[in-house]
Amino acid sequence: MPEPPSGMVASHTSGQNERDESEVQQIQRSQAAPCSWAPAEDLRFITTTFQYLHTSGWYWGGMTASEARDALIGASEGSFLVRDSSHPLYLFTLSVQTWRGPTNVRIEYDSGRFRLDSSFPARSSLLSFSTLPSLVQHYISTSQGEERIAEEHHMVSKDNGILLKLRKPLFRPQGFPTLQHLTRLTINRHTDCHTQLPLPRPLMLYLQEYPFQV
Repeated sequence: MPEPPSGMVASHTSGQNERDESEVQQIQRSQAAPCSWAPAEDLRFITTTFQYLHTSGWYWGGMTASEARDALIGASEGSFLVRDSSHPLYLFTLSVQTWRGPTNVRIEYDSGRFRLDSSFPARSSLLSFSTLPSLVQHYISTSQGEERIAEEHHMVSKDNGILLKLRKPLFRPQGFPTLQHLTRLTINRHTDCHTQLPLPRPLMLYLQEYPFQV
């Protein structure tokens, strides 16, 4: 079989090389490009987070670690509250009553995700959540009356290595949930399919405004 003209071979090889180089450049650009996060998205997430927190009743706003300690003194082990962090690199802090007394764990926020700040070896395996109430809900023990609590409901304080257990929120005296909100929490603990409930639209929307169990 006669060989194709050398010009055709050169043209095909050159075209192939150009495509290969183009693909390599696209891959390099995609790898070099940093993961961008729009400020507008941050604003939306943080605004929604504050709306959830103000509804929850266990967000205490701006308070010092000493004030959080005073609020938790006398509370049962596992009682907790969320407050504004005094550290400039963090938005929120989780204050928890432990068997040794109140302690604090900062909450990290990055690109629309929340997770606990911890120096424990398993820190890299800590889950992140799109909402702060979801994070709290994950770490709450669902078996409050049991002595043995599932390992996935445990967390460790970064500063002192104390094993923490979240059991029940400590509500602000001036922000105690309404009867309607407590009823909503009860419904949320029994179903996550609000659309299947025989409820009028206003009540359905009310449930969807706070789709958490705590």
